[in-house]
Formats: sequence, structure tokens, C-alpha cells
Amino acid sequence: MVCVLFIDCRREKRLHADAVTDRASFPVLDTDSVITLISDSGITRYRIETPKWQIYDKAEPSYWLFPDGILLEEFSLSLTIEASLRADYAKYIDKEERWELKGNVDALNEKGERFQTEQLFWDQKKERVWSDSAITITRESSVISGIGFESNQNMTNYTILRPTGWFPLKE
Repeated sequence: MVCVLFIDCRREKRLHADAVTDRASFPVLDTDSVITLISDSGITRYRIETPKWQIYDKAEPSYWLFPDGILLEEFSLSLTIEASLRADYAKYIDKEERWELKGNVDALNEKGERFQTEQLFWDQKKERVWSDSAITITRESSVISGIGFESNQNMTNYTILRPTGWFPLKE
């Protein structure tokens, strides 16, 4: 019986993992179920909601990743929602201040116009939004569709590059 006790008390092998050598491929932040507010000069301007947010600070260029989608809302000074943007996937390249949104992209501008496409790019430095994909813009009295568009970042002054239809809605 003494032999059995000594056999059972032997030391177990310790397992060692290799050191992380490619730091750029691992996020410095990996968080779930995020809701955050962003302010400018003490005034709440944006709300971000996402199931998963990852920050890759050592990648070149560094970026934020929202692999499970994002909801971005912009507030007016009176804290009403002025515009919103939703997508199934988003990537923000922080030093370039450029967004890439993919999958069921749905944007609502301050005029109440709804933009729906599969891919959208937003360059905050140049204050420009564009897409090369099919797009549908639903306005109060019409629906406009086409392939590709360019716009200011508020999506209030836009051009559809190849329009494919103009469909009046019921009055």
C-alpha cells in the first residue's frame, strides 16, 4: 500500500506554451457585449454597440475589428439620434480614420433617407463615404437604386454612379 501512495504522489509534467512571437496577430483588447458613448468637448456625440470588439494595436496598420457587427448612432446637441449606421462586420483603421463596413449595411441620414448596401467605406479625414456595390436609397416618396455611390460623410449630398431605377412609392 505504501508503494501505491508513492506512485500516486509523483510529480506531473508541466506543460509550457511557446511565447507569442507574432504580436500583430493578437488583439490587445478582445471584449464582448460593448455599449459605449463617445463625446467631443464634453458633449455626447456617438454611441457604439457591438457584440465583439477587438483592437489590434501592433498590426501594421493598427485597426479595430468588429467581426460580429456594429451599430453606430450619432446624436444631435439635444441628444436625439441624428443618424445611424449598422453592419454585420466592421473594421476601423485608426491612424487613417477609415471604416470598412460589410454585410447588410444599413445607414439612416438626418433627412430620414435609408441607404442599404453590402459594402460601404467611410474616410473620416476626407469626410467622404462611398461604395462600389449595389445600393438602394429609400426616401420619403421614392426609392432609388444603382451600382456604386459617393457622398459627403453625412450622406446628405450624394451621387449614384450607375443608377438602375427610380420607383415612386404610394402617396
